Amino acid sequence: MRINAGPPRAVTLDGADLFDPHFHSEGDPHAVWAYMREHAPLHRQTLPDGRAFWSVTRHVDACRVLGDHREFTSARGSLLAQLGTADAATGRMLVATDPPRHTQLRRPLNRLFSGPALHAAENRIRRAVRTVLAPAAREGRWDLARRAGLLPMAVASALMDLPEEDGERLLHWTGMAAAPEDPAYRVAGAGTTLAVAHHQLFAYFAELVARRRGTTGEDAIRLLLTMRADDGPLSDEEAVVNCYSLLLGANATTPHAVAGTVLALMEHPEQYAAAREDRSLVPGLVEEGLRWTSPASSFLRYAVVDAELSGGVVRPGDAVAVWVGSANRDERVFTDPYRFDIRRTGNRHIAFGFGPHYCLGAAVGRLTLRLFFEEAVDTVEEFRSAGPPRHLVSNFIAGLAELPVRTRP
Repeated sequence: MRINAGPPRAVTLDGADLFDPHFHSEGDPHAVWAYMREHAPLHRQTLPDGRAFWSVTRHVDACRVLGDHREFTSARGSLLAQLGTADAATGRMLVATDPPRHTQLRRPLNRLFSGPALHAAENRIRRAVRTVLAPAAREGRWDLARRAGLLPMAVASALMDLPEEDGERLLHWTGMAAAPEDPAYRVAGAGTTLAVAHHQLFAYFAELVARRRGTTGEDAIRLLLTMRADDGPLSDEEAVVNCYSLLLGANATTPHAVAGTVLALMEHPEQYAAAREDRSLVPGLVEEGLRWTSPASSFLRYAVVDAELSGGVVRPGDAVAVWVGSANRDERVFTDPYRFDIRRTGNRHIAFGFGPHYCLGAAVGRLTLRLFFEEAVDTVEEFRSAGPPRHLVSNFIAGLAELPVRTRP
């Protein structure tokens, strides 16, 4: 999705199709969201086939919809692409399950993403960061967006004990699942692409689950196989769909936060110079990069009861799309929201979501971004554009498929 470098131009809603993945890569969603926040904070769009959804664009409404599972359920699907279709993983996969079962599934996994496990993964992540930045040691053009895909695979490989040689194909399959309309991933139609991705990923994890059941270890797969929910162990199928969810969550967001933040730094070179001068600004750079890029662009929920939001009321059964990128530019919450500012204070972004489904890997994501920019400010004097970026074709992920750069060591 396009990431604005400055205040949006004046627009209306005429011709704006927020469901269309191509609109997010070729259009100007930030301009549309700015209009909606002011004039239509609760907006209903009906598709040609009769399906419809509401859009919320203000920060307060985004937090309300994501934060209250009693009013808005994720059990009918959490992605806009699933609009109007039942989610086969309801009640079995974290992202498609409401509390209290969601809590039962999530609590045992928390220890993998904090404390000793996170510390143990740090060296592996730092090695991956150095691999990503290796081309920066020499003059020449290289694609930072593509290389950034190595980062989440390093994390996933460490936490899930995946063979490193499987990283490239796993990264490609998760790309197919996250952006089936993108030309880099599309196979025939989007539906076919998604089906192929699911088949490959589920088959891959089914084999791993079968091999690891009954064995000992501290990785996420073995942990899923020893967990209990509703007083019983998870089935192999439940373990498989949650492996898929963990990998998709890592690969679909982290590389785009990295690439999008570098793009912002190229547009605001004084900000990068400030971070090079004062490394204590790196944590603020990470948080502002997350707000600015908002890589998980949208989440879907369904109303369970009548719920009043800014601009009106949604009824039980209505689909509600939460536009995270819009909430993170809300003028009511962020001073001068279209200014990229690594010194920003009180940064209440919701790039990792909000409420019970707050990203399980948020700490890992922050660690990965911090390590990347710590290494970058030490090794790269300057990032320069080497060609136009190509934005990912997706209404789910706000990301860059290509970011050609030149770097000065």
